[in-house]
Amino acid sequence: MTYELYIGDRTFSSWSLRGWLMLEKFGLEFNTNFVGLYGGTMAADMAHLAPAKLVPTLQLPDGTVVGESLAMAETLAERHSDIAMWPKDAAARATARWISAEMASSFGQLRGQCAMQLQHVNVGFAVDAGLQADLDRLETLWAHAAKFKSDGPWLFGAYSLADAMYAPVAARIVGYDLPVSDAARAYCATTLNDPAFKAWRAEGLKTTYDPFPYDMGVPTKDWPA
Repeated sequence: MTYELYIGDRTFSSWSLRGWLMLEKFGLEFNTNFVGLYGGTMAADMAHLAPAKLVPTLQLPDGTVVGESLAMAETLAERHSDIAMWPKDAAARATARWISAEMASSFGQLRGQCAMQLQHVNVGFAVDAGLQADLDRLETLWAHAAKFKSDGPWLFGAYSLADAMYAPVAARIVGYDLPVSDAARAYCATTLNDPAFKAWRAEGLKTTYDPFPYDMGVPTKDWPA
């Protein structure tokens, strides 16, 4: 049972990272197909997946096409009910779905001002009131998730689909050196040090860009080891 996953550039495509982690972290068999997100070939590359038009897009072994990350998450969890892709506890599972849905629909300032980039850390990036409000809300949700946490370093203890949804958020916090609590920063470190995330980033760095798409006009420093 092999899935076909369609993704964009690894260094920048936050939603592609989410989709890839959903498959990679749970040991599902899949092929990765690259779409020309920055090369101008996206529409042609995805024509056979219509009406899907964004990455990530998942094609099931029977040919069914699934767009949108949350739909992919629920489809995979349903098809692999033997794998705990959502938390096992009912209350934790409901909460994980909630905060994942809020991630997909909210945090517009964070996503708009701090496009995911995995090349370096921007130093001295200015945080305005809108961005701070998103960071405050993020802290609230992560603290709420901790009330349902079992043993383990992830949002609900063991790795779940909620962690796949929030991986690009952790990358943004680190990549823009955003002000968050020690607890939030520790979770970000857990995400960035995860072997799957590190493998994703390493592959992305094999592609170079001139000019770099997201030059914020601030000093930079190396990505944390």
